[in-house]
Amino acid sequence: MKNSLPFCLAFLLVGILSAQTDEEKAASTVNVNTIKSHIYFLADDLLEGREAGTRGNKIAASYLSNELRRNGAVPVPGTDSYYQKFDLVQTGTPNQLELDLNGVAYPLLASFTMPAIEQSGEAMFLGYGTEADFKGKEVKDKIVVVLGGSAAGQDPGQMFRSSRKKIEMAKTMGAKGLVELVQFEEDLWTRIQHYMGSRTEVKDPNDTSESVEIPHVWVNTKTSAPGFESGKKLSYNLKSDGQTKTTLHTQNVVAIIEGSDPQLKNEYVIYSAHYDHVGIGQPNAEGDSIYNGARDNAIGVTAVLSMAENLGKYPTKRSALFILFTGEEKGLLGSEYYAEHPMIPLDQVSYCFNTDGGGYNDTSLATIIGLERTSAQSLIEKGASTFGLKAIGDPAPEQGLFDRSDNVSFAKKGIPAPTYSTGFSSFNDEIFKYYHQASDEADSLDYGYLLKFYQGYVLSGRLIANTPDKLFWNAGDKYEEAGKALYGMK
Repeated sequence: MKNSLPFCLAFLLVGILSAQTDEEKAASTVNVNTIKSHIYFLADDLLEGREAGTRGNKIAASYLSNELRRNGAVPVPGTDSYYQKFDLVQTGTPNQLELDLNGVAYPLLASFTMPAIEQSGEAMFLGYGTEADFKGKEVKDKIVVVLGGSAAGQDPGQMFRSSRKKIEMAKTMGAKGLVELVQFEEDLWTRIQHYMGSRTEVKDPNDTSESVEIPHVWVNTKTSAPGFESGKKLSYNLKSDGQTKTTLHTQNVVAIIEGSDPQLKNEYVIYSAHYDHVGIGQPNAEGDSIYNGARDNAIGVTAVLSMAENLGKYPTKRSALFILFTGEEKGLLGSEYYAEHPMIPLDQVSYCFNTDGGGYNDTSLATIIGLERTSAQSLIEKGASTFGLKAIGDPAPEQGLFDRSDNVSFAKKGIPAPTYSTGFSSFNDEIFKYYHQASDEADSLDYGYLLKFYQGYVLSGRLIANTPDKLFWNAGDKYEEAGKALYGMK
């Protein structure tokens, strides 16, 4: 009779592993040394800030694909690569940009869009450029001049968001361009000029059409905005040699681990984070010009790698789809590209568990943007509380954070998609000390806190992937109807 001991040992091992709870499984694979190894590598100066399309970004992608491979994640069936490749088009700052209004020259300028141009004509001032300001005004063939933002005292992020609607209204009404007047401190204005001069969009190689671009200029008025009256007609002169355009080659990193349940394995939970950051920028007081992005978003990437390591050892009932996005810092471009070119049909994705953040100021919390918006709330709260953290929802709804991270690319398609972030209860100096700063280094992090944070993320992900319930948007959510359409629900 053959020795049956190996078979018995294997059977016993399977029994022991299956007897472990999700809590025990989550705790067993997350450790501080592994956390540190991921973050210290991704935030190393060697990667030069991981800006999309750069050598450092590609080094990061190679590291991520090999970590996924090491933990048993494989390329999506039908592909032979961990990379979803696509191109970006990046604009460069015009060498020449001149503007005057009523004969007064404005020297501090930056542009979102600027074709080569030399023209003069009539402009019109429309206050903050709201729908009410535009209503009934004849702006066809004129330059529209507005104040930045939608109210006094707004930060650049709020101004950028309202800016999109203004440019669309100007284009729809036949205006020749949009000028926004803002007041910024000198160092902040320098950063904004750099940002605008490196604006990036996805390039579809099959699209040969040219988008209609009208000049969109921001002007730093320094001390006070000119005292124009709403509806007042102005004269203008505008001259520029136009922005340059460069094609960048970049990639999302994508892999799967198959689920263990014969039926539920046909459904996928996305575990996602963006791995790009902002690259090399203005030197700080210490002369450091590399924006390493430890918080934003090496922390999030490490959450996804922690999930992959756990599921490689303890698969869940649903399958796992790991996506590490590029181009988030350039406008959610990597996630938008994936959502438009999915490698797994979107209606097979039951949930997207994204993780992203700019930092933390409360190590007793895990802050989940969109916590109360899906039926997974209690599962996520349990995941965090098991390891000593309190899960809270969005503490700053005025910032529009739900729609500013990669989760929204999937929410728009109907997939329930919150973002799991490190703990913050407000935006204060502790956040802005590191957010998009060269000081965001790996050695500035609290790894004792991150251990609990990752254990909570992994457990939450396991509970989401193992629940027999169909997770969905809560009734009345603005993405509920998109979800019903995606999943064929009445």
